[in-house]
Amino acid sequence: MLDRLSSTQEELLSEELQEDTRATGCTPIGDCSDRQIVSVTGTLRTVTLRPRAGVPALEAELFDGSAALDVVWLGRRSIAGIEPGRRIIASGRVAMNRGRPVLFNPKYELRPVGQE
Repeated sequence: MLDRLSSTQEELLSEELQEDTRATGCTPIGDCSDRQIVSVTGTLRTVTLRPRAGVPALEAELFDGSAALDVVWLGRRSIAGIEPGRRIIASGRVAMNRGRPVLFNPKYELRPVGQE
């Protein structure tokens, strides 16, 4: 109890996200390696439109309490429900880009809003 009172809001959120990862049976982002097929879950921290080679690309940063991963949908300018603060489950093959894990065009599932 004392640990919860002395923890910062960010630490509490990280613990909650890590518990959610274990409960859904997903792979922690910190354990993902290059070319591994994974299912990860977490909260979208940022969502930006960033063209790649002249093609629109919607990029989002997914955080699960252990690490962050970039999720990129090529050819998309926006996707309904993909917004900062939203929890999702994403599945696909991990690629490493500049030392950071990335999922390109993953299958995804939006988690229900308001059940946090």
